[in-house]
Amino acid sequence: MTMRELNVFAELMLHDRLLKAIDKLGFTQPTPVQQAALPEALNGHDLIVGAETGSGKTLAFVVPMLQHFLDAPAPNTGTRGLILTPTRELAEQVCQAVKDMAAYTRIGVMTVCGGTGFKEQAAEMRKNPEILVATPGRLAEHLERQTLDFDDLEFLVLDEADRMLDMGFRDEVMAIINVCRAERQSMVFSATLTHRGVRALLPEVLNEPKELILNTPQSSQEQIRQQIILADDDKHKERLVEWLLAHETYDKAIIFTNTRDKAQWLAKSLQRQNRRSGVLHGEMSQDERKHVMELMRSGKINILVATDVAARGLDIEGLDLVVNFDMARKGDEHLHRVGRTGRQEREGLAICLIAHNEWNLMASIERYLRLEFERRTIKGVEGSYKGPKKLKASGKAAGSKKKKTDSKGSKKTAANKVRSRDRKQVGKRRSEPAGNSAAPKGPSLGDGSMPMMKRKPKPQAD
Repeated sequence: MTMRELNVFAELMLHDRLLKAIDKLGFTQPTPVQQAALPEALNGHDLIVGAETGSGKTLAFVVPMLQHFLDAPAPNTGTRGLILTPTRELAEQVCQAVKDMAAYTRIGVMTVCGGTGFKEQAAEMRKNPEILVATPGRLAEHLERQTLDFDDLEFLVLDEADRMLDMGFRDEVMAIINVCRAERQSMVFSATLTHRGVRALLPEVLNEPKELILNTPQSSQEQIRQQIILADDDKHKERLVEWLLAHETYDKAIIFTNTRDKAQWLAKSLQRQNRRSGVLHGEMSQDERKHVMELMRSGKINILVATDVAARGLDIEGLDLVVNFDMARKGDEHLHRVGRTGRQEREGLAICLIAHNEWNLMASIERYLRLEFERRTIKGVEGSYKGPKKLKASGKAAGSKKKKTDSKGSKKTAANKVRSRDRKQVGKRRSEPAGNSAAPKGPSLGDGSMPMMKRKPKPQAD
């Protein structure tokens, strides 16, 4: 670490109150994304930044915003800064980061997310906090009901833009952008800039932006050992999880499932084993989710079972182990799940439990990341599934088409195959070549038609 690196925050000519907060938070050396983004943002440029979660990007957009507000106070205006995030958890985390950095200022900040009373939020916003940290859905609702406006907006930040689009918030994001003041500074941060939706969105948000790519999806995984363990079914996976939690060395662990029901089932299973575990999913109230995260961060629980609602933005110190009970549905989701560990140059371990119906998905994610997961077997907990017998060049299972046989085991051919259409035509008049042995047997009317059956008379009532 050079003296230049130690003094880089001071060299940026930051306000004394911000330097005091940075010193109190213990930040001495800026992360690569901060070194790249802070000078450009402080000079007023719009930015598009590709940086992984846990890289320190929050400070990269919060500091320029606060610096501008301190340099140009405007106490009688409305909202001056807006930060959009995909989830409540990330919004709460970013809001806390803003509060920490603004500790020695009078700059107000609040979150605008679902799970909190709408009227209470509207009343709080009438106090004109200078910065809002919001999720798109709830903020769009406030705009629709005209409980706020962005006529005075000076800063707009889209944090985890790719995730917002994946969650289906494009219309809400566009509605928000369209009511923001045109004369503003805007920044877009995303872990995956290759996302087509993000690229299409940029011209609507940014004006002559500087593009900073700090990482690729592949390079962000260098600190993480990634393994797969084959499993027969969910019950077998449950036994594997029990073994891993009993034998791996970790401070805190997170286990991902694809559904809420499975997360609840697995969390209850772990609690029956007296594991200090909790559950987190999208159907929980904001207070419930916040309570679970406080338990996790304080160490009162050290295992979190979660759906992908927790894959983005959760910064949990000491998270050493990630287990994918279900394989992520896409490569980007896998990146954000395993990115909960291996942060700040610490090593992490991520393990995927792979059933037969997840092999091809796992192979696709390997190709996307351009790496091969380490294959692992746990003695005493092995299953019967050993993986595909044959593989394609892509790593996916090579399927074999089975030849159909009849009830006697002989191969069916076109000559003896009976179509449903032919069976439906039995008994109907059609012209047949003479001597056709396939003609229907039984009595006929001489023209190939079957005789009509007489209805039985209905029994008379007594």
